[in-house]
Parts: sequence; structure tokens; C-alpha cells
Amino acid sequence: MTRDISPRSGCGEVDSMAAAPYQFDAMESLNELQDIHPVGFEQPAVENIVQPPITSKQRRRASSLKGSLDQDVHLSEKIAKHLDEKDILQKAARKNTVFYLAYGSNLSSKTFLGKRGIKPLSQIAVLVPGLRLTFNLPGVPYAEPCFATTQFRDPKSLKEQESDREYDTASDTEEWLSEKAPLVAKIRERRTHASAHCWNKPLIGVVYEVTLADYAKIIATEGGGGSYRDIVVDCHAFPDDYKPTDPVPSHPDTPSFKAHTLLSQGAEGAWRHNASHSESPFMTPIQDSRNSPSCFSPHMRPNLNYAQPSARYLDLIVTGAAQHNLPLSYQKYLSDFRPYQITTFRQKLGKLAMMISWGPLILMLLALCKQLGGPDGRSPPWLASLLNLAFTAMWQSYDYFFKWVFGDGERTLDDDPDTPCCTSP
Repeated sequence: MTRDISPRSGCGEVDSMAAAPYQFDAMESLNELQDIHPVGFEQPAVENIVQPPITSKQRRRASSLKGSLDQDVHLSEKIAKHLDEKDILQKAARKNTVFYLAYGSNLSSKTFLGKRGIKPLSQIAVLVPGLRLTFNLPGVPYAEPCFATTQFRDPKSLKEQESDREYDTASDTEEWLSEKAPLVAKIRERRTHASAHCWNKPLIGVVYEVTLADYAKIIATEGGGGSYRDIVVDCHAFPDDYKPTDPVPSHPDTPSFKAHTLLSQGAEGAWRHNASHSESPFMTPIQDSRNSPSCFSPHMRPNLNYAQPSARYLDLIVTGAAQHNLPLSYQKYLSDFRPYQITTFRQKLGKLAMMISWGPLILMLLALCKQLGGPDGRSPPWLASLLNLAFTAMWQSYDYFFKWVFGDGERTLDDDPDTPCCTSP
């Protein structure tokens, strides 16, 4: 039997997903750009922000009770209908709160409590077996190549991956005795390096308890549900005696509780593709197609594990993980990511040319989205279509011109593409 021993196979399902060009909403990228490069936003001083207390066990148990807002998959839609009725929201906010799962730049106080102005009532670090962190949301070449998002995590792929690794170990002697041993050794070394940087355990994030008014603000600043879909996931708090230096459990045994989080359209497209091939208790059927990408929506990049995030963006996530005292192994995993760096004069020219060519249009669209967006954060359909067309054209100009003239705008030139900024299952 012939086995694939290429370095990328260490990342599980990345290759199969790379063949499917899932679409996304360009507003997702604009939201991330606003977090890093605010346009017209004033940020309160982060040093004056007080971290909220740990969420109580009683409140966590309440999230699993029948009728809990934490289980209402239509909560964002209901809130959006009443965003202009502030009295209703304020009255409801005094009686009800909701759990919101953060995992990327929202881990940072500078972003979530600062730029967004959210005031959580409590917070707690969690494990989320049903999701995995990925860095495959396209941004702007040469400046912010990609951003963090999540995709569903299929336990079946993990079992297959573990079986492959066991099989590899069992056949070590045979391979080393073969005449191709030097070549196999080199490939195995590269594969081990790539696999070591793949996070095959549950997503680690922070669940914030927020008022309905603040939850409405979160939905509005994320595009009002037009870019993301509000889903409900199972979260597990770390054990009471858990220390950041302890290993991260692959299968958390603490009681689960419910929390809302936002799923990108690209992740939903990946789920729809994989759902026909495998079933998973984490893959809750998604039937509502109102937020499906339009024909104008840009596509995800062909190779989902190729692009590297900028150092500025990575710093937000790494700093946020440290602020919440997340497991040290996870902090190391995040800090080990290689950020995109410009290493040649041609790339510097490429960045300048890209900013001159597309920067004014992107800034104009950011301003229009802020001015014309409704109370729920949604932009007019014509503006959303224009934004998607602009992002599609920008990336096509990169693929067919900028990349060949100025060099790589997604990945540092001296980095081996076979040791990716991994999007492991």
C-alpha cells in the first residue's frame, strides 16, 4: 500500500479542503481590518479596563436549561429586529445575559473591551471540542494577508490521523532499512516539523457573559449577521485545579455549557462540503441559507494553509491569550506562528503599489459601511455587492499581476511552504 508521506499530510484534512474554493463575505475581512487599523473609531485607554470576574458554575449550568437564551440559534435575528427600540433592549438587558465565545483578536482587551467597547459581566477560559482555529480568511496582500476564523472540527479525521501516525511509527525500521532511507529521513523531518505545529486539540477561547445590549453591539460590529452566522456550541471550562502549565486535555471531562459564537461563510461552505461525507456530533445541521454567499462573493484562497498573518495581528491574539492566562502550550503554539514579513525591495514596492491601487477604495468602502450601515450593522445590498466585487478584483490582480511582478504577498519568501501556518483539524 502506498502511503502519502508529504509534509502537508500531517495537517489532516487541509489538502481535501484546499480543492474546494469556498466563498466568504468581504465584510468579514473589513471587520478585522477595522480592529487593526481603526477608521474613525476612538478607543478608550486599555489600562483603565478592569477584567471581569470568573463566570459562576450556576450561570454555566443555566445555559443548558430549556428556554435559555444561550441555546437560541435565532437570538441574533430577534435582537436585530429591535436594535432601533433601545428601551426594549435596555429593559431586557437588566434581566437577561448571554454567553459569547471569543477566540481570535477578540481575546485582546485592546480589541474587545477597548475598540468594541464591550463590558462583560464575567468571563471564563474554555475548551471547544467542536471547533478549530484557522488562519484562512483572506485580507490584503503584502499588508494583512489573512485573519483568524474557525471551522468545524471533525473527530473522525483525528482518529484517522492518529492511526496514520501509529502506522508510521510501526514502519520506521522498514523505511530506514530501505535504499531510500536518506530521502525518507529528510521528508520525515520536514513532516514532523509541520505536524508538531498543528494543534489537534479542541479550540481554546474565552466565553464572555454580556448583556443583550452588548451582544447586539457585537453583532452590529461584526456586520449584523450579514457576514457571519450565529451558532451555538458546547464549551467546557477547565477544571478548578487546572494550571496553565498542565497539558491540555484532548477530551475535556468537565460539564459542558452553551455559548454563542460567529461562524464565517467560508467555514459554513466547508461544513456543507464535508457533511455529505461524514457525520459528527459537533456538526449541527445548518439549514438556513439566508446568509449564503452571493455570486459576487470572493473565494477562499486555493491553499487554505499557505498564507501567514501579520505580526501586528498575531500580537493581538498572543497578547489576549496571555491576558486570560490560557494554557502555556497554547500560548506557545500561537507565538510559534511565523508572521508574514517583507524581505525584498520588490515586495516593498508591491505593498506600496497595492496600497495605492486598492487602499483608497478600501478606505472609502470602510467609511461608507460606517455611514450607511443600519442599526444592526448590515450594509445596503448594493454596497455589500460592491465590497465583494472589490475584494474579488483585488485578489485577482494579486494572483495575475502583483505576485509575478513583486513577489509573494502572503508568505515570507524564505519559509518552506511545506511547513505551513497550519490549519489543523
